[in-house]
Amino acid sequence: METRPVILYEDNHILVVRKPAGMLTQADHSGDIDLLTWLKQDIAERYQKPGQVFLGLVHRLDRPVGGLLVVARTSKAASRLSAQVRERRIIKEYLTVVQGCVQPPSGEWHDYLVKDRSQNQVTVADAGEGKEAWLAYRRLAWRPDLDQSLLAIRLGSGRGHQIRVQLASRGHPICGDRRYQTEAVDAAREGPWVALHAAHLAFEHPVRRTWCSFSDAPPQEKPWSDYPLTDSDLASIFSDKTVQPW
Repeated sequence: METRPVILYEDNHILVVRKPAGMLTQADHSGDIDLLTWLKQDIAERYQKPGQVFLGLVHRLDRPVGGLLVVARTSKAASRLSAQVRERRIIKEYLTVVQGCVQPPSGEWHDYLVKDRSQNQVTVADAGEGKEAWLAYRRLAWRPDLDQSLLAIRLGSGRGHQIRVQLASRGHPICGDRRYQTEAVDAAREGPWVALHAAHLAFEHPVRRTWCSFSDAPPQEKPWSDYPLTDSDLASIFSDKTVQPW
């Protein structure tokens, strides 16, 4: 697995970065290196910047999830990108490999989610409790020999652990996601990665007002290597014309 972030695009206002699975997005009590700190150190070294480097984090990925993030380099860019996140104008799409054959092959899921902060665990609640979460999905491939499905996911809301919980609650936990495999699994046994990759990100540039679109293939290691994808495959899977479901 890739262990270092990769900067895919950079200008004076934003960075678009591939976060490796297993890396924190932002520092926590563990003291492990996180994406934001790594980027600040990288910018300080490359541009020989004295003092503090400003970077604004406008969205996050769970630690075991890899893929695309946009990070603001100025307060103006941070404010405008954050507004797009709140207004759900940023398109965030994922690839994931899950257990079982997901039926029907496409659709929308709406749930209410509640988070237990002491356990860092999210559960599906009764309607009206917790926070509403919805996503749209498509099954791209089904491997009966592996009892696995490759899905494309488009987020309609951005709740913590949302994709992982909504899939697991329907009997299709993400491969490698021990936290949500079964109710009996100890969350402390969570592995360094899950087969969930932020593969497509699209948004309005916060200063230039042009439309920006980025796609990124998952690392070619199992289980991803069982579903090889080319750049043209990614282009056909993801469309950024609308934030509505496919």
